[in-house]
Amino acid sequence: MKLWSIIGNSQKLDGGAMYGNAPRAMWSQWSPPDEQNRIPLACRALLASPLNGKTVLFETGIGAFFEPKLRERYGVVEQEHVLLESLRAAGFEHEDIDVVVLSHLHFDHAGGLLAPWQEGRAPELLFPNATFLVSAACWDRAREPHQRDRASFINELPELLERSGRLEVVDGTYSQALGHSVRFHYSDGHTPGLMLAEIVGPDCVDGEPHGGVVFCADLIPGRPWVHVPITMGYDRNAELLIDEKREFLEDKLARNVHLFFTHDPGCALAQVTRDAKGRFATAHEVPELHARALAA
Repeated sequence: MKLWSIIGNSQKLDGGAMYGNAPRAMWSQWSPPDEQNRIPLACRALLASPLNGKTVLFETGIGAFFEPKLRERYGVVEQEHVLLESLRAAGFEHEDIDVVVLSHLHFDHAGGLLAPWQEGRAPELLFPNATFLVSAACWDRAREPHQRDRASFINELPELLERSGRLEVVDGTYSQALGHSVRFHYSDGHTPGLMLAEIVGPDCVDGEPHGGVVFCADLIPGRPWVHVPITMGYDRNAELLIDEKREFLEDKLARNVHLFFTHDPGCALAQVTRDAKGRFATAHEVPELHARALAA
């Protein structure tokens, strides 16, 4: 099995929103803002092939489905569907994808499922041969969002996924499509049922898999958020998220599971570390993956 980091459309969002109650003097050292107080963010997907005999894409980024006015509002930088170009550069077309794993259905993680916006054309679902994996709680949230996060969802997407006949709603540690090759962890601090996919590592110690890779999604968007107290203004329950993050990082450190970041513009993969004071950090940071072996 090989791994690729697949870059999608990038964004610029308000730094204060991305760093919650952290002071600007602190976060601006990690993510220098522009004149509008916006910081650069990636929307990076993870491609694994063959995984359980399939070509699997973990998330699709924000894509290019927004009309121009909304693209400007949400800081989407490129007009074209960058994810499709990145897949092609790695030797794949969207028709080649067998499974798309979605941590949740916020538009910056699921918008890449849709074809680029065109005047007068209804939203169209890409990846015609893929099974789409979504957690049960995320599926319920997308169909009946709370007023606080209603704007984070794509209204037409649940119906498109359901009509495809290729939706698998996951409610447990493993899925039918990927079997025991991918193990799912869950978090509720950012959004109910955030599904964190761990590609199971090649080693086993005391019955536990070691050496895998986990897609951190919005539990840990990038390296600065590995610091446990740092949360986003977009998180629904910051205190719960902090507790979930600590438990998550302790587990990944103990089992040497590497972290894959979706929103960090400069780092795709890193190893978890912890210092003598118990503070988590990262090491062995990798900016891009190009047909990298899981154990490399």
